[in-house]
Amino acid sequence: MTKDRVFIFDTTLRDGEQSPGATMTHDEKLEIAELLDDMGVDIIEAGFPIASEGDFRAVSEIAERSKNSVICGLARAKTGDIDRCAEAVRKAAQPRIHTFIGTSPLHRAIPNLTQDEMAEVIHDTVTHARNLVDNVQWSPMDATRTEWDYLCRVVEIAIKAGATTINIPDTVGYTAPRESADLIKRLIETVPGADDIIFATHCHNDLGMATANALAAVDGGARQIECTINGLGERAGNTALEEVVMALKVRNDIMPYETAIDTKKIMHISRRVSTVSGFLVQPNKAIVGKNAFAHESGIHQDGMLKNAETFEIMRPEDVGISGTSLPLGKHSGRAALRAKLKDLGVEVGDNQLKDIFVRFKELADRKKEVFDDDVLALVSTAGESEDHLQLVNLRVVCGTGGQAEAELEMEIGGKDVSATAPGDGPVDATFKAVRALYPNAARLQLYQVQAVTAGTDAQATVFVRLEEDGKIATGQSADTDTVVASAKAYISALNRLVTQSEKTGDVPEVSYKDA
Repeated sequence: MTKDRVFIFDTTLRDGEQSPGATMTHDEKLEIAELLDDMGVDIIEAGFPIASEGDFRAVSEIAERSKNSVICGLARAKTGDIDRCAEAVRKAAQPRIHTFIGTSPLHRAIPNLTQDEMAEVIHDTVTHARNLVDNVQWSPMDATRTEWDYLCRVVEIAIKAGATTINIPDTVGYTAPRESADLIKRLIETVPGADDIIFATHCHNDLGMATANALAAVDGGARQIECTINGLGERAGNTALEEVVMALKVRNDIMPYETAIDTKKIMHISRRVSTVSGFLVQPNKAIVGKNAFAHESGIHQDGMLKNAETFEIMRPEDVGISGTSLPLGKHSGRAALRAKLKDLGVEVGDNQLKDIFVRFKELADRKKEVFDDDVLALVSTAGESEDHLQLVNLRVVCGTGGQAEAELEMEIGGKDVSATAPGDGPVDATFKAVRALYPNAARLQLYQVQAVTAGTDAQATVFVRLEEDGKIATGQSADTDTVVASAKAYISALNRLVTQSEKTGDVPEVSYKDA
């Protein structure tokens, strides 16, 4: 460890996936893990192996496939959890067990343990974990609301028991930057053995200070930041990876710390996580928002034309946004499309390019110019033709008073079927027609429409979230016809429910999801 090196611990696949409504398929988890590994993330928290058979399989396969990153699994302070976690990460070149327990008065009351009883549990479980792997991380959940003397005591116990990383979670987003820095600094100065291990920070964004608290903790001596892509996570989310990494890069003059992240890959992974999780990135989101490098004010535009540094403190290229323009239209060829995708930070194989190109040509026939966001929307909906349920044709007739009738033709398992259904508006009629052809008990949790670009010929991206028997699935699709996009998104979500792996086990007792 060098003093200027900050390790990036990404928990998108664990804490991020626990966001209410967020869900990823097994293959999507593997894809995101590969992207994280490729962009230089030091530690990937791949999941919570004891939670379900699906989580265990995902962590195991990620561990086996990882090339560079340490692969970590989460485990409560229970030997069964720790054993399961060790089994899941055992094939990783660099395995880690992350075990935790809530140490604040409120969290100690959950298992009803005294301070002494909890201290003994911490000693025994960290020791057990260290006997299984050399790399053990321990977290006192709700550390920022834990009594100072007791926090020092349990951190010392964990270090003596063999923990190599001590993570200090602000589990409920309660602390402030000055407190965050001071807490880490005091622990390093006070706890015996603290100089020999790495201190980490894990911040939640309930008061909007997660990034500030994480960076303050680094100033206090923390050398590992726990974060997620797009700030995904429980409640208001976690520290955003893109924010802390770019803050350290741009303001290296006052924060002289380095990470191993290839920042040019940030935008691509941000878009993929948004797509697979079903969580839109707000336009004004720092670093990766649609408007982060957009300038509409006349004064701003004039300044940008004269010198980009007038209103931009980082280059779009630094985060993977193309700084050049390559207009695309119906006469553009496959090479131009591949070049545009590369400029946008998207690498695709030949088969995927073939699929995207066909749909690009169809779109270009309907639009005068195909914009960058149109291309990205095509990428996000690639592979729909391989699904069990497919839209073949849709015709909707609307009358006065909001009444509509949808005539729908679908292919289900290779067989063409059709139905007609009335509804309160075109989307309602379309969804009822889908249910008539493919009966299901899925409940619509979210229906959201977003224009991809401006103009009456703009594509609309529709997001749908469905819930059925405790399983949640999201669907997304884009089309110049909003009703068609809605149908495709709804069918996409149903396809995910069809293929989604059944979770075979639930986390018993309290679910420690925020550690």
